[in-house]
Amino acid sequence: MSSGSLVQISTPSPRLPSWLRKGRTHFESVHNLKVELRERRLHTVCESARCPNIHECFSRGAATFMILGNICTRGCGFCSVPKGSPAKKEFNLDPAEPFHVAEMAARMKLRYVVITSVNRDDLPDGGSAHFAQTVRETRNALPNAQIEVLTPDFCGDLSAVARVLDAGPHVFNHNMETVRRLYKRVRPQADYEQSLNVLRFAKQYRPAALTKSGLMVGLGESAKEVHELMADVHQAHVDVATVGQYLQPTRRNLPVAEFVTPEQFDAYRDFGLNLGFKMVFSGPFVRSSYMADRVSEQATQVDG
Repeated sequence: MSSGSLVQISTPSPRLPSWLRKGRTHFESVHNLKVELRERRLHTVCESARCPNIHECFSRGAATFMILGNICTRGCGFCSVPKGSPAKKEFNLDPAEPFHVAEMAARMKLRYVVITSVNRDDLPDGGSAHFAQTVRETRNALPNAQIEVLTPDFCGDLSAVARVLDAGPHVFNHNMETVRRLYKRVRPQADYEQSLNVLRFAKQYRPAALTKSGLMVGLGESAKEVHELMADVHQAHVDVATVGQYLQPTRRNLPVAEFVTPEQFDAYRDFGLNLGFKMVFSGPFVRSSYMADRVSEQATQVDG
């Protein structure tokens, strides 16, 4: 699969079960926040990835800032973030973006800021210097806020990971997304072991930072494979795991193979806690950055 295209899917997804129907009632909050974001030429993964929690999060003044532009160099089968060629002018980095993120975070009076990005495989450092600068600008604007970064794998370049960690985020998050067997289908330009190495290195390089990783279920994996993935992530010294239901964002993305029951999500949480994770946030609507402030707080209390 090329970086600029997705597999056309004709098989319809099964009908949403009752536990996956979520109301969208905060239209004014969503509109107002979008206006302010566009004024600063900022993007959120909430919008670009068509997150089902956007109304809830925007209504309580929470958002995950997505930097390095809004066009990704990869073509993951689950993701609706726009894809494109590095030759396009839209790929030019906005040097004011770090400042605008910090400005917007301060405008929202955030106590917890989540920063993520598209993959920028076209850049020599994967965009890590820009990422680190965004963390520093945000800290300058909000010295008392906690900052969580959700980074790409930087093509396995651990110096890029270190560059982001040197900026001092409180939480380092990198998502495994799916089980080993499904990587070529779900994340064709990523590598299972490479992502584990990123997580392992992050904890070794900056032990004080809370480490975190998320995975989706409902793509055709078995419970045994999820258990194996959670065990691998725990062995990489990750503190927090999140488990959520994959929902097909557009007809061009991979179809849903199964709607996992709330009872199974509870079972995954219990399994992860028994492995030794400080916190496992598992549920149908869970996303890697969903309720990130509360997840971090609960995980930190384990040490307290």
